[in-house]
Amino acid sequence: MSENPFSPTSENHVSLEKEAALSKPNPSLEYCGCTVEETLAAFQTDTNKGLPSLHIVNERRAKYGSNNCAQDEDSESLIWQFITTFTQDPLILLLIGSALISFIMGNIDDAISITLAIVIVVTVGFVQEYRSEKSLEALNHLVPAECHLIRCGIESNGILASTLVPGDLVRFKVGDRIPADLRIVEAVGLTIDESNLTGENEPVSKNVDPVILPDNGAPNVSQRSCIAYMGTLVREGHGKGIVVGTGKDTAFGAVFDMMSSIEKPKTPLQQAMDKLGKDLSLISFVLIGLICLLGIFQGRSWLDMFQISVSLAVAAIPEGLPIIVTVTLALGVLRMANRKAIVRRLPSVETLGSVNVICSDKTGTLTQNHMTVSKIWSLGSMQNKQNILNIETCNKKTLKNYLNDDTRELLTTGNICNNAIFSQEQFKFLGNPTDVALLEVLGEFDLVDCRTGITRSTELPFTSQRKIMATGITSNNKETFYIKGAYEKILQKATHYLTKEGKTEKLNSSLSKMIEDCAESMAGEGLRVLAFAKMDNTTKKTIIDEKDLGNLVFIGLMGMKDPPRPNVHKAVEKLLEGSVHIIMITGDSPRTAVSIARQIGIPVVNEADSCITGDKLDVMNEDELASVIDHVNIFARATPQHKLNIVRALQKRGDVVAMTGDGVNDAPALKLADIGISMGNLGTDVAKEASDMVLTDDDFSTILTAIEEGKGIFNNIQNFLTFQLSTSVAALSLVALSTALNLPNPLNAMQILWINILMDGPPAQSLGVEPVDHEVMKKPPRRRTDKILTSAVLKRLLTSAIFIICGTVFIFVREIDADGQVTSRDTTMTFTCFVFFDMFNALACRHSTKSIFKIGVFANKMFNFAVGLSILGQLCAIYVPFFQSIFKTESLSLYDLLFLLCISSTVFIADELRKYIFRSRNPTDIPFVYSQV
Repeated sequence: MSENPFSPTSENHVSLEKEAALSKPNPSLEYCGCTVEETLAAFQTDTNKGLPSLHIVNERRAKYGSNNCAQDEDSESLIWQFITTFTQDPLILLLIGSALISFIMGNIDDAISITLAIVIVVTVGFVQEYRSEKSLEALNHLVPAECHLIRCGIESNGILASTLVPGDLVRFKVGDRIPADLRIVEAVGLTIDESNLTGENEPVSKNVDPVILPDNGAPNVSQRSCIAYMGTLVREGHGKGIVVGTGKDTAFGAVFDMMSSIEKPKTPLQQAMDKLGKDLSLISFVLIGLICLLGIFQGRSWLDMFQISVSLAVAAIPEGLPIIVTVTLALGVLRMANRKAIVRRLPSVETLGSVNVICSDKTGTLTQNHMTVSKIWSLGSMQNKQNILNIETCNKKTLKNYLNDDTRELLTTGNICNNAIFSQEQFKFLGNPTDVALLEVLGEFDLVDCRTGITRSTELPFTSQRKIMATGITSNNKETFYIKGAYEKILQKATHYLTKEGKTEKLNSSLSKMIEDCAESMAGEGLRVLAFAKMDNTTKKTIIDEKDLGNLVFIGLMGMKDPPRPNVHKAVEKLLEGSVHIIMITGDSPRTAVSIARQIGIPVVNEADSCITGDKLDVMNEDELASVIDHVNIFARATPQHKLNIVRALQKRGDVVAMTGDGVNDAPALKLADIGISMGNLGTDVAKEASDMVLTDDDFSTILTAIEEGKGIFNNIQNFLTFQLSTSVAALSLVALSTALNLPNPLNAMQILWINILMDGPPAQSLGVEPVDHEVMKKPPRRRTDKILTSAVLKRLLTSAIFIICGTVFIFVREIDADGQVTSRDTTMTFTCFVFFDMFNALACRHSTKSIFKIGVFANKMFNFAVGLSILGQLCAIYVPFFQSIFKTESLSLYDLLFLLCISSTVFIADELRKYIFRSRNPTDIPFVYSQV
């Protein structure tokens, strides 16, 4: 499914058109007035099994098409788009005018040459822009929408929403994005956020009842209470729905064409490049105008000066710079996607290089996200913390000996207080990792899932604030609540405990202290500790909140193991080396959090200072938190609200914050953070929507990869900027000097245009995809205020330009002195010298501080291909008779070429010497610092 185009900015511009589009007839309007039974009959489907056969699915897919709102292919053909490109650039129009004037005045050769040059220049620009558009289009498909589908009686999770057809049965829960227009057939406490469709921020309550259609007109979108719209977000509850509309037959699709016409704003970096291009263009136009006037006053042909001026304008003005920046950013994002980090918004790439604080979840991000119950303990059977049952060291026969009444009740409570499901298709449990672990441990004791034989009366769901989940079971007119949660919360409400024989005894302070010590002992080993209890609802009171729970019977504890991911320690080490502050935020106990932090390399010098609990956070304001957060690495027993406070405190200090999250309640913090990072596997659609980046493997080390790529992209942009501008400066200065000294122009118009092709063409683009130098992570994060075109970059490009100018002028003067006049050989030598300088300059620009021999001369395959192609083109220009007539060149000897290579290599040698001096003065081997002078 395509990325949601609805945004507050775009709605402000097109609200009237959007309302008109939403009022058009569509399936949601047709079926909102139908009962559930009528809808099922219309689509020949079922509320439990969905569509009965794949044959029907295939028929409907053929009829209705794929469930996406992708734009139709542009009505203009590629050839016509190419042709219209010739009329879009004023400089190209000037060149066309120059060719026409040459033709009228009888200079047929010049007219043909300029025409060919125009075709080549426009083709290069068109290919660049086309590539940029295609790269950006590819970004829209990096995060395909998924759904929970029930078809032919089989439930499947993670199914692509694009495969849905009318009549399919879809299940949805809190945090999910609705994948198509659905007629709701089951709703439990269901509210849906439709703000991206209607503009109303308040979630809408949904039910299964048909809408009573008014006599005059039709109910508007917000009044269709039994319809869930494609692209909207489930805020509360859960339910099921029958697909009634897909793709452009949805309310989303009704306005998609209108919304897709809105041009996306450029990134700050692209805007900066646009401004730089305009500033350089203005300077170039002034210089070129002066050159042209000076040449005419000197008595030179006005047509020649006009052609050279226009050619200089095309070559010197970096009109392709924003396009190359876009291509570089887009290709960098695609590389990140291949490395499991999907950047959803292009501007985020610019922020990655500035991140100096990473706030990360523990479970699933720093750890492997596969929970297994490794230890259990019950007060009745085991009596003290030395007798904790280690499941990993026992075999099944031994474990059965521990199945006393309290241990059995402990396992049963974990079984009942559970929402994980078993997938027949994938043949495994699906759901929250903690719930899955509680079901998997049953097999160790030869117990089976008992939920099919019981009647669930109510449920108090687990939340980050509540830290407790309760499930009500009704049996023999008696309601019993089974409870699991943080041991502190359970102990606060527990008054009794279950004995080995299954009897209830009074819980005193010493026994409570024993339970607490046992839980702390498990947590100290890095285990997630859950406590379990039960409560008989003798009052028949409806349980609606945790305050309604009391007089709990404590049953036992379970310690769950979720080991750190193998690559996390190395990633943490590299990030710390690069001055990135890593903060672990978890809902676990402080002891568990500190243990895991030490295992993965997060520094914990003093536990009291390095770790803050949620209770302490509640009594701290932003200023207090900002003052101490510099040495805090762990936040334990934290809630999503705490995440929000932490982000605010960090940003108040001026930090650039990356924040990870996966739940609905994490969305505000993800949106507030400079880089919001959601989990691709466990993350809800709400979290993904609020985030800037999605980790498809939920692995912390992938964040390192993304930051590394972000920093590398900026290095590459600086490198090709150095290459392009040094060539522009050299070309302008060369013609300006020759004109000022009343010398013949060393380069003709065609040769200048060829140099422009090299500067804006493959060599420049290949610098944008230079492999990332891993040492970039040793460099501190880039400041927000740092510019791309720094003083260091300016010095470097001006130095390269001076070498190119001096070397080329030397060859030009030397050749003139040899024969006393300007011949085609002189211009050929000068032209070839400049092109060779360009190639050596491009080679030098591959890295700002490292020797090319250290990073690998042939490491960048695209660069090798681009330079090889450029050299081959230059050889054609001086040896192929057809091109000789166009460029006004003649053949050179092998000695000439070797001599030119020696002269032009000086720009490369000089840059290698500069790098050597820099490295000798900076033995720590730190890569180029953006703001360095």
